[in-house]
Amino acid sequence: MKRTHLPLNGLRVLDAAARHLSFTRAADELAVTPAAVGQQIRALEETLGVVLFRRTTKGLELTPEGEAGLAALRHGFLQFEEAVRAMQAGQSSKSLTIAAPRDLMHKWLMPRLAEIARNDGELRFVLVPADDDLDFTEANLDLAVRWGEGPGEHEGEALESDGMITVERPGGGVDTRISWPGCLNDPEVSLVRVGDAGLAIDAAAEGLGRATVPELLVRADLAAGRVVAIGEPRPYRFGYWLVAPLPQWRQKKVRALVDALTA
Repeated sequence: MKRTHLPLNGLRVLDAAARHLSFTRAADELAVTPAAVGQQIRALEETLGVVLFRRTTKGLELTPEGEAGLAALRHGFLQFEEAVRAMQAGQSSKSLTIAAPRDLMHKWLMPRLAEIARNDGELRFVLVPADDDLDFTEANLDLAVRWGEGPGEHEGEALESDGMITVERPGGGVDTRISWPGCLNDPEVSLVRVGDAGLAIDAAAEGLGRATVPELLVRADLAAGRVVAIGEPRPYRFGYWLVAPLPQWRQKKVRALVDALTA
C-alpha cells in the first residue's frame, strides 16, 4: 500500500504551537522566527484542507480539527524518538564487522584485533574476506581494508607502511622470483606463483625463492626471523587503506577502532 506523504516539518511546528498556543513561543522552541512558524502552519492548513488555529480576543486557540489529531500526532513523535534511539543504539554496540584481504587479515589484522580486544573484553569482531567490489550495505560492514592508491569512493585513512620489500629465507634460498596478483615481479618470468602476498611470504620462508611484498604485511615475519630482508623497502603508490562510507565512518565505535589500528 502506498504511504501518504507526511509534511513532517509542518506537523512538528503544529505540535509546538499547540502546546504553547503561541507562534512566538513555538518559534523560540524551534529556533526559527514567528513568521516562519506562521508560514509552516498556513502551508499545513493548505495541505490538509482544514483550519488549525484561530485568533480570538484571548489569544491563539486550536480549532476542533486541529485538536482532533493532536493525541495521535504526539504519540507518533514519541514513536519516532523511540525509532531513532533504537537506530542509535548501534553506536554503543561493541560488535564490528570488518572486511579485509585474507593475507592482511592473517598476517596483520587479527593479531592487532586480539591486542585491542584484550583491553576491552566486550568487543566482538566479525571478519569477512574482502573482494574488489565492497558492498557495505549487503554485507552489513562497519569497516573494510582495501589495497589501492587511496580510499576510492569512501572515507578512509592509510595504514602506515614503508612500501614494498623483498624477502627470502634466512641463510638464503634459491634465486627464484615468487609472484602473486599485484606484485612487482613479472609473473611470466616467475617460477613460483601464489594466490596472494601472504602466501608469497610463506613460500619465501620455506625457501622457494624471493618475494617482493608489502612491508606492512611482512613485519611480523621479519621480527620473528622467518624471513630476512634483501635491501631496503621501496616506496610504492599502492598501500592498505581503512575505508567506510561516511555514515559508518562517523560511528564512534568505528572511529575508535580506526584510531587503535593506526596508533
